[in-house]
Amino acid sequence: MIRFIAVRLLRAMITIFAVVTFAFVVLRMSGDPAQVMLGPDVPQEAVDAFRRSWGLDQPLWIQYLAYIKSIFTGDFGVSMRDKASALDLVLQRLPATLQLTLPALLLKLVFGIPAGVYAALHRQSFADRGVILLAVLGFTIPSFVMGLLLVLIFAVILGVLPSGGQDTWVHGILPTVTMSIGGIGILARFSRSAMIEVMGQPYIRTASAKGLKWGDVVWNHALPNAAVPIVTIVGFMVGSLIAGAVVVESIFSWPGIGRLLIVSVSNRDLAVVQCILLIIAAAMVVSNLVVDLLYGWLDPRLRSNAAH
Repeated sequence: MIRFIAVRLLRAMITIFAVVTFAFVVLRMSGDPAQVMLGPDVPQEAVDAFRRSWGLDQPLWIQYLAYIKSIFTGDFGVSMRDKASALDLVLQRLPATLQLTLPALLLKLVFGIPAGVYAALHRQSFADRGVILLAVLGFTIPSFVMGLLLVLIFAVILGVLPSGGQDTWVHGILPTVTMSIGGIGILARFSRSAMIEVMGQPYIRTASAKGLKWGDVVWNHALPNAAVPIVTIVGFMVGSLIAGAVVVESIFSWPGIGRLLIVSVSNRDLAVVQCILLIIAAAMVVSNLVVDLLYGWLDPRLRSNAAH
């Protein structure tokens, strides 16, 4: 078990290092922050002074080593736009993002998994076909299209919900529903497929032949064995909570991390963008690590194979 965890931790550290390096290089190749911050009409002397003050005149490898060193010391840089700590700016926006992402995740779990399980247990029925249709529509329609459609219906036509802002809890209904619809469809589809595969296994037929109640067969034998692929999808959703909020927060003018990322990218605010990408990468890696550990707990065969 110790080796199993050690291998996963090593992979997690390598992944975070790769993401940090990729983000650092791509951001510095995407444009000059001095030109974006100061504008196109400023004299060259002002541009050179700006670059010197932020260390952008140094060779790329020196900037990279300085950035890696600062991360290990807990310094994530200073925003070029706000002249404040990049980490503080991100943490200020984090509660607003969690106000959307956590309820959205709860809706995905509460509606997606039961719908998929119910459809699998009533295969080829009208309910099964309805779940499949709604699931396909849910995860194929892009979130920005779904958000605009919900705004059109509930804010413009019916006028029962606000189209944006964060003034009251009501303002969070449309963005939360927008973020959850696609995940509900994905979870319903994968839960259905996993349950159908498990229900066709010999041990399910054996359990039924022994006279066990159908509810006990489903709850004690089918669901635990169908949990592995479902846990995979849930882990991915947990890791991508912040990343998934980028488009939705922009549509509904929600002052969270996703909207801050869009503004920071357009302004070439390197420290803020790098900080957000690092947090997203860390969230993805941690969630995947937890999923791997759950794999070993749900199916000891996976833990044994990984150790070898």
